[in-house]
Amino acid sequence: MAELNLKIIAEKINDSVPGTHKLFEADDFDGIVALAVMQAEQGATYIDVNVGPRSPQLMSRLVMAIQEKVSIPLCIDSPDIELQKAGLSAYDPAKAGGAMPLVNSISELRMEFVELAEIQPVKFLVLCTESSVDGNLKPNETGEEIFAAGLRVSKAIKEKYSYITNDDLFFDPGMGPLGADMNGITNATIDAVKLIHESEELKGCHMSVGLSNFSVQLPSRTAGGDLVKTPLESAFLTLTNPMGMDHVIGSTKKKYRSLEDGHPALETVKDILKLEGFDRLTRIQEFYS
Repeated sequence: MAELNLKIIAEKINDSVPGTHKLFEADDFDGIVALAVMQAEQGATYIDVNVGPRSPQLMSRLVMAIQEKVSIPLCIDSPDIELQKAGLSAYDPAKAGGAMPLVNSISELRMEFVELAEIQPVKFLVLCTESSVDGNLKPNETGEEIFAAGLRVSKAIKEKYSYITNDDLFFDPGMGPLGADMNGITNATIDAVKLIHESEELKGCHMSVGLSNFSVQLPSRTAGGDLVKTPLESAFLTLTNPMGMDHVIGSTKKKYRSLEDGHPALETVKDILKLEGFDRLTRIQEFYS
């Protein structure tokens, strides 16, 4: 059984994580920095930094404080361009072994983020789940639409900055909760992964998803007491890692692994991909029972 070729963009420093939100609300700056140190020690490749709706000054201060304690690159995570500017202006590549920061994330609705590369050289995480139609948001619903959006954004980035190669691009095809997926969101994601992997224009690029979204709202254990969230996430990776899903925004504590054929979690996900509507939910309920 092949091992996963997988790197972790550590997810904990994010205002949407309840425990981290409490640290932000309590202004426990040392506690937030300690999360970065812990995740680096647990093998993270990037530390995601998301301060939520807080100030650019806090983003700048946090980036500098984290870089005083860890020597791996950071992923500056915000849909707010002013927070992105603050984080990138504070980021020192020399403190990360010369590694460029990762901008999370640009999309067709955030093409102004291309200009962030004027601050310093960056890598871009391209959110492929949305398209711009006459300046308005259109959610992408199929693998083909997801792939096409990512390709358009990548072309625009590379036309603007000649130093950007496919190795500097991370494509996020989206990740929905398996336990609520009656409409084939997971199928569209996997179809997009396959198309990105097979594209000559995107050869050598990276892919990533917010993996914790896959098992959100599902129970942590089966009726027999077995832990299940990590195996379900591992099942997704077993299917997509061979097609280039080489990064995830995820937990450094979880032991993601390649699952053998016949593993209940892998067979559950494979079955769900073949079913429609409520039959998909029924199948995951069978897994838990």
